[in-house]
Amino acid sequence: MSARVLFIGAGDVGMKMADGLLARAPVRELILSDWQADAIAPRAAMMGNCHGVQVRLQQVDGRDKRMLEALIRENEPDLIVQCASLISPWSIIGYDHPVAQTIAKGGIALQIPVQLPLLMNVMEVVRELGLSTPVANITMPDVLHPLLATRGLAPTVGLGNVSIHHLRVRHRLIERDDFHGDEAIRVLGHHSQVYDVMRAHKPSDPSDSVRVYLGDDMQRHDDLAYEGRPFAAGPIYNDITAASALPVLQALLPDAEDLQFSAPAPMGLPGGYPLRIRKARVALDLPPDLTQKEAVSFNLRQGRRDGVDRVDADGTLHFTEAAKRAVAALDPGLTEAVNCKALAGRTERLLSHITAMS
Repeated sequence: MSARVLFIGAGDVGMKMADGLLARAPVRELILSDWQADAIAPRAAMMGNCHGVQVRLQQVDGRDKRMLEALIRENEPDLIVQCASLISPWSIIGYDHPVAQTIAKGGIALQIPVQLPLLMNVMEVVRELGLSTPVANITMPDVLHPLLATRGLAPTVGLGNVSIHHLRVRHRLIERDDFHGDEAIRVLGHHSQVYDVMRAHKPSDPSDSVRVYLGDDMQRHDDLAYEGRPFAAGPIYNDITAASALPVLQALLPDAEDLQFSAPAPMGLPGGYPLRIRKARVALDLPPDLTQKEAVSFNLRQGRRDGVDRVDADGTLHFTEAAKRAVAALDPGLTEAVNCKALAGRTERLLSHITAMS
């Protein structure tokens, strides 16, 4: 059965995912929504021409829940792909400006005030409409899904991050002529580890390595995640982020084949895990000697490198001391804990620093 897929947010990585999904899955209609719809209109039209699929474009401001509600209700999508945020993370990460470098130094969690609002709006609308439609989210899933889980708003699954580790491992096996298409790969890993994996830089402490389990016997081969060609951090990461999302997106479509893969933040958990997706339902696929508690503990520890100290049951995220030290001189207000129910003031505060960079 062919599907109708809705993308909320159509920036660079969203468009790459959309194009890749049309090339590999039975999609009958693709709806791209973005607040700058005119800017992507030529590329959207070309996408339809290339794949012989109806591609529709709608201008929607994700800050307006009524617009989001109308978008979702009227289109009745089989899958929602959430890619929207107030700014791109690359507006801070790797940007050569003292303010950007200060915020980036403390970890990506400091970007919560500009990354969470649109995702939370989407999930609130999905809940208010009473939908069971799967939602796959690319926006900081390792950090944001546990926050949303405290309100019963966690998306079905995240995209990117540990899925990137999975592709790097698979490609290394192919390079070694040691992958035969049916080799089971299971990866436990966090967003904070993406940069070391992509730069082929193995951490000095083995306990901080991505965990890689191969084959039916699930033997550990962590080194595979850190082999292969290194890539410096930058927008080029969007290529592998989009590619790593495609197996998950395809598996969430109606009548899709079952998938064994690694993906982030299922069921609102922090970090990424080996998963099985069957009939758009996601379940953990951990090795027998690894409990869910142990896997979550590993990812919580890795999340500290992103600036996350802990998340309270009421949806308050506390930053690590290192994250707070990084931005204390810039603005002490940015060091205070963030609650997902009271974001507006913090969003405006962080945006004021970001817009002052231009």
